[in-house]
Amino acid sequence: MAGYILAIDQGTTSSRAIVFDDQFQPVGIGQQEFKQHFPKSGWVEHDPKDLWESTLSVCREALEKAELSASDIAAIGITNQRETTLVWEKGTGKPVYNAIVWQDRRTSDFCAKLKSDGLEERFTRKTGLLLDPYFSGTKIAWILDNVVGAREKAERGELAFGTVDSWVIWNLTEGERHVTDATNASRTLLFNIRENAWDEELCSALGVPSSMLPDVLDCADEFGETAPDILGVSIPVLGVAGDQHAATIGQACFEPGMVKSTYGTGCFALINTGDTAVQSENRLLTTIAYRLDGKPTYALEGSIFIAGAAVQWLRDGLGLISKASETQALAEKADAEQRVYMVPAFVGLGAPHWDADARGAIFGLTRATGPAEFARAALESVGYQTCDLVAAMQADWGEGEQAVLRVDGGMTASDWTMQFLADILGAPVDRPTVLETTALGAAWLAGSRAGVWPDRKEFSSRWQLDRRFEPNMAESVREERLGGWRDAVRRTRSEL
Repeated sequence: MAGYILAIDQGTTSSRAIVFDDQFQPVGIGQQEFKQHFPKSGWVEHDPKDLWESTLSVCREALEKAELSASDIAAIGITNQRETTLVWEKGTGKPVYNAIVWQDRRTSDFCAKLKSDGLEERFTRKTGLLLDPYFSGTKIAWILDNVVGAREKAERGELAFGTVDSWVIWNLTEGERHVTDATNASRTLLFNIRENAWDEELCSALGVPSSMLPDVLDCADEFGETAPDILGVSIPVLGVAGDQHAATIGQACFEPGMVKSTYGTGCFALINTGDTAVQSENRLLTTIAYRLDGKPTYALEGSIFIAGAAVQWLRDGLGLISKASETQALAEKADAEQRVYMVPAFVGLGAPHWDADARGAIFGLTRATGPAEFARAALESVGYQTCDLVAAMQADWGEGEQAVLRVDGGMTASDWTMQFLADILGAPVDRPTVLETTALGAAWLAGSRAGVWPDRKEFSSRWQLDRRFEPNMAESVREERLGGWRDAVRRTRSEL
């Protein structure tokens, strides 16, 4: 059987599909953006039809660009934007409402009420999550309570809930399979990550009938076969993982203590904690990194709200640059004597601070400060924030020395930024040759299950390094710079 794998990467602003060959190299890519809907302030929605139709379109585009037919594909792997919530009729497959996106904040009051009722500790203990609109559970409840007739249909067992992976699989199989994987289930506020099962108590607390929930499978499992008329032949769907989990797999972070960090608009970092679900003391999330052969592997996860978005602000907000790639050259020209700190809390501070009311600030300005110093401060802010995040992870994990950080995402193309990251962490930073790590992780899940790609050990051994950035900053300088950063963050916090 050919070793070609089709990876579907259904994201927040676009759908992508990549065909990988048996050497893990992309040979065909399709991508299509779709419309974002903002019906009210703080609300973010997608048309479920757009999610499905764009996914189907990019699959066909990727096959065409790879000059392959569907019969050349051994299996399909799926990775997806997490927490985005869909509810549809089981009988017709018709959505009862738009998809409510993970960024949506409409359930803030509901979350606040649950907290005031003293329920957050119970949810955190069972799910590893915080009570926040970010997650799927309160979104389901909102749909049931605000769409006419929805709750009655749900109580009769007529409605299905799914994250985007479930919706895509439902359509690929023409309604034959209502399934998800353990990583996506772990982001719903309804899944007990220690018992690996939907939790009736939590379902009851949120008012979600358990009949709506999909079957939860391993990340590499039998998710169903595509209907023959979808792509031309039936293809098995054998791998599924939420996007940050798939990136962890694509980076081959299979050993406890290994850390990956993905840099896009924001930043998501995960540390593998093995078979231990570590309860964070630093407001990190405990989550299932992946589940294989019925055995969950856990992770601690932290998010930085603003990473690449700080560079976008320099371009679009201040007009200091015309394109993001200009920041490296500017940063290299900055006055080394100036200590300018940018705390990019434009939408609050994420982990480990979780200060939603903090706002951005810049410290250390002088008459000599100009565009070069602003560019350097923006890039350095990514390193400083990552350092805070990794320190919180190490404090929670409490085992061994600082691990090598494996990085991916658009910002990793900047050598200057990656070198500063290594310097301020005081630890090596590894950039892989294949930067499509999220799609690669989904592809490996499917390919290994199909028996055409290698097992974990060999896949890990074939992970290829593009460049390792070794720290070369003196410890005294590192501590002095971190001290300035911590003071800047302190002065930015909302409680001051």
